[in-house]
Order: sequence, then C-alpha cells, then structure tokens
Amino acid sequence: MITIDWLSAIHWRRIAQSGFYGMILALTACQESSTEAQERKKPLPMVTVHQAQAKTVSLTQESVGTLESIIDPTIAAEIAGRVMQVLVHPGQRVKQGQVIAILDATDVRLQLQEADTEVARIEALIRNQQKMVERNQALVDKNFISKNALDDTTTQLDALKQQLSGAKSRVAAISHNGSKHRVLAPTDGVIETQIVSNGDFVKIGDPVVKLINNSRLRAHLPFPESIAKTLKPGLPLVLTTPTASNTVKTVIRDIQPQIDINSRAVDVTADIVGQADWQPGASVTGKVITGERDRTVLVPEQSVVLRPAGEVVYTLTQTNGEARTRQRVVKTGISSDGQIEILQGLQAGEWVVVDGAGFLTDDTQVQIQESQTNTKTEHTPS
Repeated sequence: MITIDWLSAIHWRRIAQSGFYGMILALTACQESSTEAQERKKPLPMVTVHQAQAKTVSLTQESVGTLESIIDPTIAAEIAGRVMQVLVHPGQRVKQGQVIAILDATDVRLQLQEADTEVARIEALIRNQQKMVERNQALVDKNFISKNALDDTTTQLDALKQQLSGAKSRVAAISHNGSKHRVLAPTDGVIETQIVSNGDFVKIGDPVVKLINNSRLRAHLPFPESIAKTLKPGLPLVLTTPTASNTVKTVIRDIQPQIDINSRAVDVTADIVGQADWQPGASVTGKVITGERDRTVLVPEQSVVLRPAGEVVYTLTQTNGEARTRQRVVKTGISSDGQIEILQGLQAGEWVVVDGAGFLTDDTQVQIQESQTNTKTEHTPS
C-alpha cells in the first residue's frame, strides 16, 4: 500500500492550481493583444474639411407675400343693348383690340338715322334763310327796307348754322357709339371670368368679362414691424415665385404707412415687369438686403453640430502625422446660401470638419478624403 503525506498532497494541489491560473492569464493576455490589434486595424472615420473664411455678409430679411396684377380691367359695355355673341371664354388669351363680344346695334342705327334727318332739315332751313338774307341785302342797298330787317335775317341764319353744328356733333357721337357695339380688349391678357352670355341685355357700364394681364405685377410682402425702421424705398429686393424658375431682382417701391393690427406687419410693395411665367395671385418670396457686416467668419452649415455643450465645430490638428479633431464650442449668427456665421469660438483660417462632423467626438483620429488631402491638409494647422 502506498501512502502520501498530507502535506505533500497540499503542495501538489497548489502547484496544479497555479498552473491552471497561469494558463487563464496567458489566454486573457492573448485576447487583449488580439483586441488591440483589431482596434489598430479598424478604419478611421473619413471626413472632409473646409477652411473658415472671413467675408462680407449681407444682412437680409425674408417674407412670403402675394402677387397682384396692376393691369386687371373689368371690361364693361359702353352702350346699352342685347348681347348678340360672346367670342371668348375663360382662360383664353386675347390681344389688344381683339373683339370680345358683339352687342345689338339696332337702337344706335335708329338714333343715327334720326340725327341725320335733323341735320338735313337744318341744312334746308339754312339754304332758305341764306336766300332771305341775300334778298334783304339787295333791298337795303336800294333803300327799300331798313338795315334792321337785314340784321334780323342774318341773326336767324347764324342761329341755324349753330344748330347745324350741334346736329352734326350729335351724328358724330352716335356714329362713335355705334362702333362700340363691338366690345374690344383694351390690352393683351387672359380672360379670367365671362360675366354675360348670349341674349343678356346690358346697360352702359355693365361688366362683360374680366381680363388678367401679367405684364406688370405688384408684390405685397408683409415684414415685421420690428424692422420697419430699416426698410425704405429703393432697397434691393430679390423675388422668387413657385410658378417660375427665374429670380427677379428689383427694389422696394413703397411701404404702406399703416401697420396691420392683426399681424403687426408693414406692407412692402415692389413691381415686376415683363415676366411671362409669373402669375397674379401666386405666392412670392422676397428677400431684402438691410445692411452688410464686414470680416465675418463663415463655415458650411453642416460643420456646426449640436452637442451637450451647445453648438460646436470640430477643428483639425496634426500630431505625429495623425489628423485629430478638437471640439470647439461656438456661437453662431445668420445663415445664408449654405454658410453660417461664427460670432465666437473660431478664427478665420482654421480648418473645420464638414462631412462626418455629426459622428465625431473630441480627440478623434480621422482620415481626410483623398480628393482633399493634397489641397487642404498641407495647410492644416498643427
């Protein structure tokens, strides 16, 4: 029988345990070194950078308003009569002088006949009176009658001539009105509303159609009362509208003196001339330049991100050949055309991360896109 001293048993047990723990430590060390290797092999975040620049920035105010047509006539009948034919329909484009409707001219023709008859009657009286004047003149020359009798006939002749002049004027007026049985378009435009139909009777001044012309439009833009003192006629104004792709540059025409009590806004107007695609009634966006600010630091809007510390940008530094980020808390101002003003926290000439800024933290090693490496990183401050 083999016997083992109990002290020897404890000794061998400790040796076995120390070997087991050593193996565990070795495995753990291997895993840690493997993890570090994987971290070293992990690709760096790819970013683009932009150099902050100091520029002159225009201070602008923007408003959304409406367009109205300055030339927006309602065409009315100029004579009384029945509508014989309407020659246009809503949405139709018409030219200046085009016939829109035809009215019954029977009454005008009868009035003209009556006026012509009156002219003929007065002309006959004048011829007869002229003969009487000639006879009386001969009798006066022979001293058969007094000169007063000649004066009476002469005065009657002058009165008839005046009547003839009035009768001819009436004929001309009726002839002129007779041409008005043809209702004409006073300007180019589009028929918005047809008010009368065939067979309707219209009086002088009754509307026939409503015409829209977009050759001259007026923009009405409400701006808050808080900036009313900075607005004045002649300030540059840039206008856009959804119905057209082009931008119109104009100036403020005038500013209504009264502030709207509901919106607390002032009505700013501007004229648009010769824009075929701009439509009355459409919305219009106006941007007015109220001033300029010199030496303003600008960066792309996407380079400014929100963090618990507030609005920040990530600047770029070079350390031992590695590009690393530094978080900078900034104070921003106005933004325009994709650029945002930096009031505090950044100087002109510093490089900031643009694409990829939203995924970064402070002191992150990054890789700059190859397209920008040759042109920008060589100037990145260390």
